[in-house]
Amino acid sequence: MTEHPWLSYYPEEIKESLDYPNIPVFELLKRAAKEAPKKEALYFLGKRLTYEETLKAAYQAANAFKKLGVEKGDRVSLMLPNCPQMVICYYGVLLAGGIAVMTNPLYVERELEHQLNDAEVKTIVCLDLVYPKVKKVIETTQLENIIATSIKDYLPFPKNLLYPIVQKRKGPYVKIDYYKENVLSFPKWLKASSSTPVTPEIDPKTDLAVIQYTGGTTGTPKGSMLTHANLIANALQCKSWFYKGEEGKEKTLAAVPLFHVYGMTVCLNLTVSLIGTILLVPKFDVEQLLKVIDKEKPTIFPGAPTMYIGLLSDPKLKNYDIRSVEACVSGSAPLPLEVQQQFESITGGRLVEGYGLTEVSSVSHANPIWGQRVHGSIGIPFPDTISKIVNPETGEEVGVGEVGELLISGPQVMQGYWRKPEETEQVLKDGWLFTGDMGYMDENGYFYIVDRMKDMIIAGGFNIFPREVEEVLYEHPSVKEAAVIGVSDEYRGETVKAFIVKKEGKEVTDEELDAFCRTKLAAYKVPKLYEYRDEMPKTMIGKILKRELK
Repeated sequence: MTEHPWLSYYPEEIKESLDYPNIPVFELLKRAAKEAPKKEALYFLGKRLTYEETLKAAYQAANAFKKLGVEKGDRVSLMLPNCPQMVICYYGVLLAGGIAVMTNPLYVERELEHQLNDAEVKTIVCLDLVYPKVKKVIETTQLENIIATSIKDYLPFPKNLLYPIVQKRKGPYVKIDYYKENVLSFPKWLKASSSTPVTPEIDPKTDLAVIQYTGGTTGTPKGSMLTHANLIANALQCKSWFYKGEEGKEKTLAAVPLFHVYGMTVCLNLTVSLIGTILLVPKFDVEQLLKVIDKEKPTIFPGAPTMYIGLLSDPKLKNYDIRSVEACVSGSAPLPLEVQQQFESITGGRLVEGYGLTEVSSVSHANPIWGQRVHGSIGIPFPDTISKIVNPETGEEVGVGEVGELLISGPQVMQGYWRKPEETEQVLKDGWLFTGDMGYMDENGYFYIVDRMKDMIIAGGFNIFPREVEEVLYEHPSVKEAAVIGVSDEYRGETVKAFIVKKEGKEVTDEELDAFCRTKLAAYKVPKLYEYRDEMPKTMIGKILKRELK
């Protein structure tokens, strides 16, 4: 207990070690369809699919992939937003024995080309709206099959008829070359395929389920190799944390993209393990989100601080009932205390901060949802997960409260980076994942992230962590969003610059922010430069893109 002090803060309902069945990821769907065939699995803009229907479609997709030549271990790219096709093809690829390569629809050609070549992808399922980008990289990749689908393919009547008209108003209509041999229409491709059950031979501990690419904030993106066992473990760890969840009764608001590792684990795999309903939201739109919450009553809402901030600052919030939400785990950025308190007072649910990485299948730490929470902390390690803080220079463990690099060991840790042995050796050593995040542990075993090692600002010889400065700026009543970076400075080497998005109807000056920061930060940490923006550049999950600000 002294070695792992966090265990004494586990609620009694959570075991420190779990039993993980040695099964492939698709067994979660098969089990749900067997136990509750008529249970609603997916809800999408009015369309509803049961578990029985979802599994049947997944079998059809698996057989259709096999017909295209997809064999065990082949990589298939899924370049889709949150829609039924994403869920069907995810399980379809796995049931065919393939490896899903989750691809961001917002990628530009260069990023797409890199990923498809790196993973040697021959088959891609993409949204019709991004087909022009896919078409441009056919010549420079190994692509042989393109399966194009539209949002309207799973819209209920009459929305499916109105969708093309609405899209034409928004911009030029995307024409798909379906007459070409290698370009297939998703509905026809699926319909022409058998729904005969298929089960490939899978060794969950060694066979990959997903290659999930990291954001590529340093150099080119790398593919994290996640096995079936990795994903099963993380889904069940999340399930143990959400111990009040009842099988067959939960509804998850999937606003986080499923192509992101967080969405895949917490919205998809966790919900299916609970035999719950996934409320698919194709893009983060505050009004649409409020309507879905009000109408469909989700109980689980994984997200990022920007999502909760967006809902709370929307003037129409008072017109909707969002009290169904019981549990939210927030990741990707610090969760401001004001946001947590306001969200909980409106919903009556719990919003806690957690932590994860692509390399750990999604989540490794979280504050207990119904236990002791510590503001500013990422919480405590999940069952069977061990963490420690080491000196980045010597590799030796540091004392309580001392800042160093966060290391993680557990069943959810990836196998390495796809075909990058040198990069793998840099981050996986003696069973430990070196995260590249700087943090510390308190005497109770709660962990805190100070910042990314690479984001640290060195000004006049002083080490400054942007996250600490951002936390202070978020406390100012006029600040809606804040991001801090280091910019070159002839005298100090680097100096601190803050980007600010003001709350609606609020005003603030550089002088006011300077005075506010000086009451809470050492003088050398106070921003020297301020830039005010209407919005921040963000990833689809809502993480502020500092490299774009730089």
